[in-house]
Amino acid sequence: MTMPADRPVAPASREEAAVRLLAQQTFSRVAGAPLIEGNAVELLIDGRANFDAWLAAIRAARTSILLENYIFDDDALCLEFRDALAERAAAGVRVCVIRDWLGCLGKSRDHIWRALRMVGGEVRTYNPFSVTSPFGWVSRDHRKLLVVDAEVGFVSGVCISKEWLGDPARGMAAWRDTGIALRGPAVRDLAVAFADNWASLGDALPAQLSILCHTPPVAGDTAVRVVATLPSTAGLYRLDQMLTALAQRTLWLTDAYFIGTSPYVQGLAAAARDGVDVRLLVPGSSDLPVVGALSRTGFRSLLAAGVRVYEWNGTMLHAKSAVVDGRWARVGSSNLNIASWMGNCELDVAFEDEAFARRMEAQYEEDLRGATEVVLRSRRRGHAKGSGPSAGSGGAAAGALRLANTVGAAITNRRVLGSSEAGILLGGALVLLATAGVALYWPRALAWPLAALALWSAFGVIVRYIGVVRRARSRRRAAPS
Repeated sequence: MTMPADRPVAPASREEAAVRLLAQQTFSRVAGAPLIEGNAVELLIDGRANFDAWLAAIRAARTSILLENYIFDDDALCLEFRDALAERAAAGVRVCVIRDWLGCLGKSRDHIWRALRMVGGEVRTYNPFSVTSPFGWVSRDHRKLLVVDAEVGFVSGVCISKEWLGDPARGMAAWRDTGIALRGPAVRDLAVAFADNWASLGDALPAQLSILCHTPPVAGDTAVRVVATLPSTAGLYRLDQMLTALAQRTLWLTDAYFIGTSPYVQGLAAAARDGVDVRLLVPGSSDLPVVGALSRTGFRSLLAAGVRVYEWNGTMLHAKSAVVDGRWARVGSSNLNIASWMGNCELDVAFEDEAFARRMEAQYEEDLRGATEVVLRSRRRGHAKGSGPSAGSGGAAAGALRLANTVGAAITNRRVLGSSEAGILLGGALVLLATAGVALYWPRALAWPLAALALWSAFGVIVRYIGVVRRARSRRRAAPS
């Protein structure tokens, strides 16, 4: 913060400036994402607003369209997108699409893209199943990203499926989701995130592509960070942890598949005990009830610490967002669980802008009018309904990790367990008893699958070894003598 030389800086102003500078530096380091000034942002609420904006931008494209999404459903909406992309590709626009193999499994097949490929469009599949990688399917591309020309980028939690539009004929409301349209210098960072993922699946995008070699001009006064995470990078996890530590007045979270890790849950509880208004809005019903059940196992400890928990009353709440102290905000594809934080390719935009944060706060208060608060009763929490869908394997992976962490803590006696974890302990005990019974009475039922898995894994490792050796030899041959 700069002040005119003839006006002394008040101590409070000096302290606030120091805090903001420290926060900016900290955010840059923990998220691995620099602060980018000069952007304009538009908040897009629910699927219809996002789809209309995406299609309008695609149909106006002149040079390039970069589209990355977790689910492409084989329905009329997806085909509308496919046809719009094909029309632009036929007109000479560079069209590149990344789809996730697991996200599209059972939703759509690769053949729906034939019409796009025939006119020059390119479609790649992230991490398809491979016999050489038994557990490779766990890592997913859960991003929802669109970049058009060197002008506009879109980030959200919205997949390309008519499910997001609901079914008025059957009385089903549209899904609640949040997205943004971004213009300005940060659009290039969105394109670079896409290009990095694209290059991991084949040939890289040409360096002379307009959006990669030119930074868009200043479009507004909003400062943002583009947090593009890859498996095991944990940049957003560190950022979310920092927000729980920095919050002074409010910490309002919306999440579709909340299964927080112990350190994160402890951070939320500590903030609430310090007087921060911590709120968590989650789905009330879902097509993956097991994720909702796992999510609710953590409610008691949060409620006991003073965190206010709300369940959405509508068809489905799929948004992933946060707003803190009316100053910081986040919108994107990442859920508050270990799968999003550590296992997937995700993309979120973090805002350091009071005007945008106020808009997010107003939307949050509007959302709470369509939700029911969960409260503690004497020895049980208040009634809770259901939960919401996660990134396919993400919810299951997060649930399995929560079960393993809790049972492991009980076995090793490494921490005191809370009453909210009693149900997980009972479930873990039953699983262990069932496993012991199978091992005693039908040992081959365990030995054969383990042997098959070991052989499969060994085969995959050998194939990887051969690939590494071949690449090393090729590099040596290509190197100058």
